[in-house]
Amino acid sequence: MGFGSYDESEQQDQNVDFDEEDGVETDNEKHEGEVDFEIGASNDELLDRLQEIKEE
Repeated sequence: MGFGSYDESEQQDQNVDFDEEDGVETDNEKHEGEVDFEIGASNDELLDRLQEIKEE
């Protein structure tokens, strides 16, 4: 299957029926919170791992 046939098949049946009353007005919704990440590795360890990946 070539890229052209894949692209054409993806373009079919693009009509989507939905009820606007079921949607959420993103302008009216607000999220307040925070996200914390614990990486667990130092910058040097991460840079060393990146170098290993590049060498593979």
